[in-house]
Amino acid sequence: MDTGTHIVMGISLGGLAMADPAVVSNPATMTAVVSGVIIGSLAPDIDTVLKLRDNAVYIRHHRGATHSIPAVLMWPLLIAGGLYFFFPEANLLHLWLWSFLAVFLHVFVDIFNSYGTQALRPFSDRWIALGVINTFDPIIFGAHVLALIIWAFGANPVLTISLLYIVLFFYYIARFALQAAIKHAVLNTIPGATNVFVAPTMRFFHWRIAADTDRHHFVGRAYGRTINIYDKFMKKEMPKNNLMQAAMKDKNIAAFISFSPLYRWEINEYGEVFEVRLIDLRYRSNDYYPFVAVAHLDKDCNIINSYTGWIFSEDKLRKKLDFSHN
Repeated sequence: MDTGTHIVMGISLGGLAMADPAVVSNPATMTAVVSGVIIGSLAPDIDTVLKLRDNAVYIRHHRGATHSIPAVLMWPLLIAGGLYFFFPEANLLHLWLWSFLAVFLHVFVDIFNSYGTQALRPFSDRWIALGVINTFDPIIFGAHVLALIIWAFGANPVLTISLLYIVLFFYYIARFALQAAIKHAVLNTIPGATNVFVAPTMRFFHWRIAADTDRHHFVGRAYGRTINIYDKFMKKEMPKNNLMQAAMKDKNIAAFISFSPLYRWEINEYGEVFEVRLIDLRYRSNDYYPFVAVAHLDKDCNIINSYTGWIFSEDKLRKKLDFSHN
């Protein structure tokens, strides 16, 4: 989920913590626990700082180690220990328990996005992405904000947040049901479809779709159970020449491949410069495919520059490539 949603989730969890007698009976514990659940709701996303290094590192590692099983166990210890230093009168056990719940909930809800997490590390490096909730879901965010407003006007926080979670539980069920219906519709629309990708958008009934057959890539949108195919690309086997082999060793190209399960490739020649471009088919937006990896190579197959990430115009892509070269 996005940072704003994680924040309101943390505050809401602080309201639910009022159900704990050890919290409400001790002002120091209450202050520490509320601080702990907010910090715990944000802590796993500390790996966002990897963007300062470069996109390749960020794509490979975001929601990786910081969302793993060891991290879920480590974060509450660090949070509770740090807060206990400032609030020595707090109940350390309950501070740890609520901090743990906040961290666990953060990682758990991220699993429902299309991006997913490596939540099973170190036992598995597989990305777990259920793809039923958009990274920012206005209904989930708005429901939390509404619950917090009701709480602020004097409602019982435990009852209010409990009702919020019950409503969201059924909302998630509805999202799974709609996703299943759309996948069924895609299979009916594209006979022989494999590797079907159905991703949510911020609108409840609007979903992105992409799928493969033996010969083609298909990209489109679903509006409820109505499937509209926008693009159809002939599948081409990736060449095994020196140019492509050199490009595959580039860190940006490698990072893209590690993240994207459904893409097509292009090789273009500009004078003495060859461009290898990989295009993720899952995120078509306004007739454009913004998530790409591009490498420029010279005639001797040396990398001149490369980039991977979200680009919404060719001009911006050229500027990124020029910057990486400089």
